[in-house]
Amino acid sequence: MASLPTLCDPRPGDATVREVGLRDGLQSIATTLPTAHKIAWLDAAYAAGQREIEVGSFVPARLLPQLADTAEVLAHALTLPGLVASVLVPNLKGAERAIDAGAHWMIVPLSASHAHSLANLRKTPDEVVAEVARIRATRDAAGSVTRIEGGVGTAFGCTLQGDVAEDEVLRLLQALLDAGADRVSLADTVGYADPAGVQRLFEKARALVGDRLAAAHFHDTRGMGLANCYAAWQAGITRFDACLAGIGGCPHAPGASGNVTTEDLAFMLERMGLSTGLDVAALLALRQRVQGWLAGETLHGTLWQAGLPRHTGASVSTLAQPA
Repeated sequence: MASLPTLCDPRPGDATVREVGLRDGLQSIATTLPTAHKIAWLDAAYAAGQREIEVGSFVPARLLPQLADTAEVLAHALTLPGLVASVLVPNLKGAERAIDAGAHWMIVPLSASHAHSLANLRKTPDEVVAEVARIRATRDAAGSVTRIEGGVGTAFGCTLQGDVAEDEVLRLLQALLDAGADRVSLADTVGYADPAGVQRLFEKARALVGDRLAAAHFHDTRGMGLANCYAAWQAGITRFDACLAGIGGCPHAPGASGNVTTEDLAFMLERMGLSTGLDVAALLALRQRVQGWLAGETLHGTLWQAGLPRHTGASVSTLAQPA
């Protein structure tokens, strides 16, 4: 069983970008990327400084053939020193596979929208909470070090249901922790969030659960992804999910784009004076490789078009220093 790397929340002045392209990005596109390319992506992201990567999802291959090789990709991830490898698990069976494979974190998705939860998971939100309790019991009985993150999606609204009450989101965050999740996160699954609403909800959530609110996950469907990351940072969040080239979408949100673009987010955070440990130039080079692998798929982002400022070297960290 793989031991869990030291995983602390970023220090003051630091921020962590968790790459989710190998899961949230690839699951939403038609192309099935060969395992060798996924491993090459993983290695290049690691070389660029990424130390938290969601490498896939333990779901039936008939449902997501794009992620059928998650066990192989995870096995390679576990050979990279200091890398924290996570996988998404929709149920107890997936969690058992994650535990057996030695994943460091398993992320259990929960939709705060009742309608989206039934459409996406075929469970109500409270049934997902009960599943987390079973997953925790199984994890503990196995003596596993794999940790559980409850990811509350559609936290800012849903294309199927419309508005989602903030009180319901907060109730579900607490319920997940009470059921045994080690930490929780909030996601704007369909790109409905705005910066004012993000700051308000994250402040309320942090007041309720403190540092156990571990991450923010935004989609850029309506062009507010980076602004929403900034708003979450103002509320005290320092870990953000992002996807190289912004690939992906949501099957229940027609026209939805992918997650916030990794390279754009890293550039913004560094320019704000935060240390991400990421080499943005290397991320841009990786983007070019991935673009070649995903010919015909829609990619997003803006930094790749304009390029780094001319006085920027291999990393933008120098730009973050006061003049």
